[in-house]
Amino acid sequence: MNKPKTLTPNKLIAEKSPYLQQHAYNPVQWHPWSDEAFEKAKREDRPIFLSIGYSTCHWCHVMEHESFEDDEVAKLMNDAFVSIKVDREERPDIDNVYMTACQMLTGSGGWPLTVIMTPEKKPFFVGTYYPKQSRYGRIGMVELIPKIKELWINKRDEVLESSDHIVQHLSQTTGSDALGEYDVNENILNSGFEMFNSRFDKVHGGFGDAPKFPTPHNLLFLLRYWKRYKNENALEMVEKTLQSMRLGGIYDQIGFGFHRYSTDSEWLVPHFEKMLYDQAMLCLVYIEAYQITKNDFYKKTTEEIITYVLRDLTFKEGGFYCAEDADSEGVEGKFYVWKEDEIRKILSKEEADLIVKVFNVQRDGNYREESTREMTGDNIFHLKELIDKPSLESAREKLFNEREKRIHPHKDKKILTSWNGLMIAALAKASGIFENEKYLNTAKQAFEFISSKMIKDRILLHSYCEGEVKVIAHLDDYAFLIWGLLELYEASFEERYLKAAIDFNEYLLKYFWDENGGGFYFTSSVGEQLLVRQKEIYDGAIPSGNSVCFLNLIKLAKITEDSKLDDYANKMIRAFGEKVKSAPIAYTQFLSGLDYIIGPSSEIVIIGDEKSEDTKKMLTTARKEFVPNKILLLNPKGKHFLKIDGKATAYVCQNYSCKRPVTDADSLLQFL
Repeated sequence: MNKPKTLTPNKLIAEKSPYLQQHAYNPVQWHPWSDEAFEKAKREDRPIFLSIGYSTCHWCHVMEHESFEDDEVAKLMNDAFVSIKVDREERPDIDNVYMTACQMLTGSGGWPLTVIMTPEKKPFFVGTYYPKQSRYGRIGMVELIPKIKELWINKRDEVLESSDHIVQHLSQTTGSDALGEYDVNENILNSGFEMFNSRFDKVHGGFGDAPKFPTPHNLLFLLRYWKRYKNENALEMVEKTLQSMRLGGIYDQIGFGFHRYSTDSEWLVPHFEKMLYDQAMLCLVYIEAYQITKNDFYKKTTEEIITYVLRDLTFKEGGFYCAEDADSEGVEGKFYVWKEDEIRKILSKEEADLIVKVFNVQRDGNYREESTREMTGDNIFHLKELIDKPSLESAREKLFNEREKRIHPHKDKKILTSWNGLMIAALAKASGIFENEKYLNTAKQAFEFISSKMIKDRILLHSYCEGEVKVIAHLDDYAFLIWGLLELYEASFEERYLKAAIDFNEYLLKYFWDENGGGFYFTSSVGEQLLVRQKEIYDGAIPSGNSVCFLNLIKLAKITEDSKLDDYANKMIRAFGEKVKSAPIAYTQFLSGLDYIIGPSSEIVIIGDEKSEDTKKMLTTARKEFVPNKILLLNPKGKHFLKIDGKATAYVCQNYSCKRPVTDADSLLQFL
């Protein structure tokens, strides 16, 4: 937490959110999002200054230091506005609405998100970061606030008319009013692949130029494209990208785990923030790359990511924290970078020489200061190739232990149902493929935490922090948790996980489904009603809830043999098909669902005792092979199926017909 600017806290002091707590001692008289704040604005006839960010956001810290901790700016804000702070991770529903407005009006977005709106929550001015003083063509707070105040007092009719127009346009972005007639075919998959192929960086991996984001769902789609067509270009794009990222500075070579994104095209200089969702989604891609290639490089990377998550992002009672900041001691990346002299003081000459050579350490450093572009003498560790040497591992551990003595970046200890669902999926999948019981138990423990702490009166909640649970769950919470539960079921075959997935899916269909236009709204019909009720399909840093729900419906329909779920999936194709067709590269998780529906897909039922060696071998074979469009079921009692010669028996069905049952793993492998 920042040092208090004033000894008197504002109304954020009672909030649990780490981001809101960071601003609790600002001289700005912040309020949390509440009826009290909006009633105050109406009573005092003042506009709302809404600031949205999150606790590990670098530019949020900058704007706070420059403006929200500044007495001059605070005095102007307190005089002109009722000011509200929102943690975007705690309230993604609010963030989604006003970020859409920002992108609609300015053509871009980001955090901190700055919104000035009426007491009725209608925006009339939106932007992102604003400095205290005007510079580089960007208006400063000390100039902006008086202009807004003058508009509110003297040109109120124009302000209100503008806000009404913005809300009207926002309403038009919520989705179609009627179902389309999109016809499913493979052309859309080919279009998506060609777009990636044209943007691929053959030298460094990834797509386009700087900045570069991991965007794992794009890679998941390309792996499915490779599976369908055996297109080696698709696999090469994924492998080049995964290897370049793992070797680059975007990966924490000393403590493991991925940073948020690379500021350059070479994956060298990251934005040093670490997010739970990146770790989860990247695990899934590295796991699948391992399934295809059997290259231990991908297995080792997955295990290292999980090592980081279990060590640094896991709550002792179960569940996973949100993120770690990019900054420590007010400097981005300070925790992660090294000077050569520092390395040589810690290690022996032989160890230091090895580290300097392997991790490409330079005497003058390789990390430039962001604004001046001058060399700092600091080094971001990166590799030319992955080297497996006991002496290197020993030296790395010594540097890690020394680094632990540094002042750590801030850790956001919120536990979000949605991101936890992704991590549960990754751990469950890894547990089956790597035969690691610890991963499975950790995934189970995370779900038990959600079940015991984040469900009240049978309603799933979105956020937990320091014993407080709040905010009714959104679409992403249900979608990602169902994904995690389906992976947990296939890893453990405990029916309670499948039952929970089915129950959550039924709740989604009841309270989130759009009966007219198809697809799922982001917010529940029984939750807080905002300006508009949004329906999202675009895949950003993580897949959209609708895209994940699409795949969940397909799998649940196969598992339960409930044709109504197929009908819902078909309506999602009709709802979103034309939009996806227009820019398939922006909807790759949905493309993965279309790939599943186009087929072929497999249903694998194994008859046998899970503890017997022949059954275990069958399950291992089914899990380790890359067959993304499949469901795997265990039927220990042989109900509706016959066990042949007393042996574990596998039944494989594809495209509505079943192949002959087999009793050995090699025969099963041939079918897959």
